[in-house]
Amino acid sequence: MTTGTRRPVATPAWPPDVRTLAIDVGGSGFKAAVLDHEGTMLTERLRVDTPYPCPPETFVQALHDLVAKLPERYDRVSVGFPGLVRRGRVYHIPSLSRATYSGPPDPTLVAAWAGYDLGSALAQTFAVPVKVANDADVQGCAVAQGDGFELVLTVGTGVGTALFSRGVLLTPLERGHAQFRKGESFEDQLGNAARKAVGNERWAVRLLKALDAYDQFLFYDHVYLGGGNSKHLAGVTLPEKATIVPNTAGILGGLRLWDMDLLV
Repeated sequence: MTTGTRRPVATPAWPPDVRTLAIDVGGSGFKAAVLDHEGTMLTERLRVDTPYPCPPETFVQALHDLVAKLPERYDRVSVGFPGLVRRGRVYHIPSLSRATYSGPPDPTLVAAWAGYDLGSALAQTFAVPVKVANDADVQGCAVAQGDGFELVLTVGTGVGTALFSRGVLLTPLERGHAQFRKGESFEDQLGNAARKAVGNERWAVRLLKALDAYDQFLFYDHVYLGGGNSKHLAGVTLPEKATIVPNTAGILGGLRLWDMDLLV
């Protein structure tokens, strides 16, 4: 049964010089750039801090204001979003459901985001076709090699994951919220708040344990480590089948996202 997977599909009827506006949303910042049909950045990658509190209306306006600073035209938009999103609709977004960056969930924001049709709101704002996907999924689109079973693990404000089987992007699940150790989830142990609390060295040890834990039930062939906090792994001895990928993958994956049929 293939329902719930994301399959490569035939290239749509885009012009040869199609340009993609790629947006990478994080708990600490929004980034955007325009790419040509080969993935070359036609603009610099602009960044603004994530506004808090950030209900949907504030979010959409902040993206509009950021993109207005880019000088190049674009034909379509890809958005990497740090939460569970299916068919453009938000199901779960921990970081933007807080009134402050490191604060607890705010019930009003949780309710505002639950079920929000972000894809339609952004399509109306930008007046071009829009695809919204989990940010780890988008990063994975840039780095997955199509060789076996590949895991993408992003570590930043929270923890994101994506899975690819022979290059096919699988159904998004919040694997970062699965139980990890000491009664806490992977995100509890590896999110930015935890890193600040225990320090980079202990945090890196936890991450190595997390790679092993994921391997115990996913049996991945390779894992790609991305996100803003992957820079803190410099000098850490990683398993042979682990690779740190550049943070620009969150932008560059926006191009390949258009080669995926987002079924969920």
